[in-house]
Amino acid sequence: MNETEADGIAPSRSAQPPLSAPDYRSTALRAPREMPVAIPQTLTETTGPVFEPSRFAPTDNLAVNDGHEAMGERIIVTGRVLDEAGRPVPRSMVEIWQANAAGRYNHKGDTHDAPLDPHFRGAGRVFTDDEGRYRFVTIKPGAYPWGNHANAWRPNHIHFSLFGAGFAARLITQMYFPGDPLLELDPIFHAVPDAAARARLVAAFDIGVTEPGRALGYRFDIVLRGRAATPMEG
Repeated sequence: MNETEADGIAPSRSAQPPLSAPDYRSTALRAPREMPVAIPQTLTETTGPVFEPSRFAPTDNLAVNDGHEAMGERIIVTGRVLDEAGRPVPRSMVEIWQANAAGRYNHKGDTHDAPLDPHFRGAGRVFTDDEGRYRFVTIKPGAYPWGNHANAWRPNHIHFSLFGAGFAARLITQMYFPGDPLLELDPIFHAVPDAAARARLVAAFDIGVTEPGRALGYRFDIVLRGRAATPMEG
């Protein structure tokens, strides 16, 4: 073990999912079969576009659309985006997308026969503040069937996308909910080899975030690098 590994900065390979996970069947179609080829990046990839609220309007409330409340259990999801040393990552664009309370995405590719909710915004966007904090109000997503294996259902989850300085600096992950019985059966969740790393994908219920009479609160911190990094999708 070198000094970088010892001080907790180096990433743990078992904390990240492999590009090909046999139980997660669609990875067999998209995982590369040859070694990747490094392509030099230009200023276009490393510095553009500039992600800022004036150009990418924030939408932090998915539970209201045109003044109408969405159906389902209203929740608040908040947390911090941190680097490997626990320092905040300010002004990072955080986007989420998810199924509605019935377990259906507002997307033409979703053919699940669960009802759509015209008052639910299926996606949102915010920017972290100087302390790396973000916050969304949304609806707890429902489970839904998928064709990975017999009687396969995805656990309740919210997709997260985090952008750095440009398109080439993007990370994607999923947030799950505590106590969900489908987690033990989900091959996407279990594609992360390390149990401690998988636990970092599960949000924590937080009574301090919960608003009386309005919404339950969950805290989900995202660590971008290092031994405590949040698992990201390959």
